[in-house]
Amino acid sequence: MTGPGVVLGTRVGPFAGCLDADVARRYAPVAIVTQIWEAQNAARAVAVPEWLQQEAAGGVHGEHDVVLHRPIVPGEPLRTWVEAHGARPAGRNALVTLRYVTLDAAGGEVAEQWWTTVYLGVSCDPTGNPAPSHALEDAARARPLGSCDLAIDEGMARRYAEASGDWSPHHFDVEAARRSGFDRPFLHGLCTLALCARCVVEQVAGGDPDRVRRVAARFASPVPLGETLRVHLYDAGPGCYGFEAAGAGATVITHGLTRLR
Repeated sequence: MTGPGVVLGTRVGPFAGCLDADVARRYAPVAIVTQIWEAQNAARAVAVPEWLQQEAAGGVHGEHDVVLHRPIVPGEPLRTWVEAHGARPAGRNALVTLRYVTLDAAGGEVAEQWWTTVYLGVSCDPTGNPAPSHALEDAARARPLGSCDLAIDEGMARRYAEASGDWSPHHFDVEAARRSGFDRPFLHGLCTLALCARCVVEQVAGGDPDRVRRVAARFASPVPLGETLRVHLYDAGPGCYGFEAAGAGATVITHGLTRLR
């Protein structure tokens, strides 16, 4: 069976949220990613056709894109809506993208996010719009700016789960990780993205996370707990910096892009 990979016109929410000062500091500049786990689960049930979810051999978080329209103030009330954005066939898989819009108390846009899930072993008809592009060109890779190493300690997954609500068992249990195709528990992709973004901020933004307007990346493989994540930075043009990361002998993040204000 094939058909549209997403149900256009669906909108789910709002989901209330608030960043406390500790979460905002720990996951800056993209702490907003901790606010959408509940929204993701609810929207998937409505916006992704049941046949696609049933026929898929599984699903993985393929890409994520965050646009920050302004810095978020710790403690301010936030509301997030989710809508279907688009879907595309990708070989024998389907790429399904949902868009998240976070508003402040006055109704102003604070942030947008695009979450692309790869549904494995099932195709779909092109529907809606593709996710925004953030390809890292070879010319940028030819302009390296250095690298940094980040330790992924055993408690990092638990701390991220406490902040985000994502207690998926493959981040904590060996057998659950093996059922997902890995030999041991691994860090959340969005936590990995936050660590990479922090590295970029420290290296090229003077340590000021409020300068970041956009962070986007493709997830290639998760990094196991207890390993070291090495992040490589590149000059991607005026105000833009590329990044890619590896850990435990595997590529973890590709086509990373950060745009500064």
